[in-house]
Amino acid sequence: MSHTLEQLKAVKEASRYMVNLTADKSTNLLNAIADALEANSAAILEANAKDLSRMDKENPNYDRLKLTDERIKGIAEDTRKVAILPAPCGEELEQKTLPNGLVLRKVRVPLGNIGVIYEARPNVTVDVATLCLRSGNAVVLKGSKDAHDSNVVLVKIMHDVLKSQGIPTDILQLLDPAHDAADELMAAVNYVDVLIPRGSQRLIRAVREQAKVPVIETGAGVVHTYFDVDGDLTIATNCVDNAKTRRVSVCNALDCLIIHKDRLNDLATLAKPLAEKGVEIFADERAHTALKSTYPAGLLHEAEESDFGREFLSMKMAIKTVDNVDGALDHIYKYSLKHSEAIVTNNEATAARFEKEVDAACVYVNAPTSFTDGAQFGLGAEIGISTQKLHARGPMALKELTSYKWLIRGNGQIRK
Repeated sequence: MSHTLEQLKAVKEASRYMVNLTADKSTNLLNAIADALEANSAAILEANAKDLSRMDKENPNYDRLKLTDERIKGIAEDTRKVAILPAPCGEELEQKTLPNGLVLRKVRVPLGNIGVIYEARPNVTVDVATLCLRSGNAVVLKGSKDAHDSNVVLVKIMHDVLKSQGIPTDILQLLDPAHDAADELMAAVNYVDVLIPRGSQRLIRAVREQAKVPVIETGAGVVHTYFDVDGDLTIATNCVDNAKTRRVSVCNALDCLIIHKDRLNDLATLAKPLAEKGVEIFADERAHTALKSTYPAGLLHEAEESDFGREFLSMKMAIKTVDNVDGALDHIYKYSLKHSEAIVTNNEATAARFEKEVDAACVYVNAPTSFTDGAQFGLGAEIGISTQKLHARGPMALKELTSYKWLIRGNGQIRK
């Protein structure tokens, strides 16, 4: 038996402990993990520096990989937020008594053993682990080699806390970063109940096509914001700037501005903050004409078809001009990955139509897509943004990591 299979077997056996992990004990556990992360920030940053030294700073994943004191404090704070949220398992969703006297109760239960394959984001290591622990799940982590030194230290810190509280460390396993471990995880039918990939389109597609265990797709997004003929210019300017430049390497970052043809005269004003921050723009013919006299020449290019439907993950974005809201909806329909989409408009009918017709996990009106985040939604943290429709959609947190079972009590009834 390979080392990876030994780890998977150990997780499965240890997962039986999780059904008896009380809410109070998981609260204490998560708070202790948060404290330990902050106390060991120097060791975390030292390991992270080794990972960063192996990556080109121009790589879009560099910012995702990078940890700072502030980011470690943020991870710890998210862990504490998860700790104060209600533990979902055991919650009664439904109860009824049948005419024959049988009493049926529908209650939340953990999904079981959750496997997560992800790329260069060490914060995911902690987010996933704490959400799984709070929701009663065991977890198998398969990070990338880019973040392996960081992940090893983070898991060791959490293992030390588990040991100190008398909890089996096998409920949390970090696999080797090699591709062979990913292959075994994707084929682990007897050991993993659900597999969640978090990362690039390429990673998600590979897991979806190769996995033999159930998969929940998360992560990749080609994100649009439509500036409508009835939109407020100040709101549009702020929303586009925030969605594009707040943090370019995340999946909710803006990739394409769609603009109504009658608002092209406002495009220079809207794009001014982008120019100041060095955003490179790939504009269609009409938008390019509207910008060429005001936008820095070195940052403005004529768009090619391949620039639409592209997840940039960098200080780059596309602009598409449309004649009406139908054109905007058609463009989103063609290129969206069903993650996050936004409209800026003061027309209630147009806003309502956009909300109804856009097929995405999160649809915004007069707000930036940067809010698509478990913590921002009041969920403490997230295991990812689900872009599919089965089981969960949008930010996946505690409740999304559960299923349910029926509990039936009788007093000797038999079925006729």
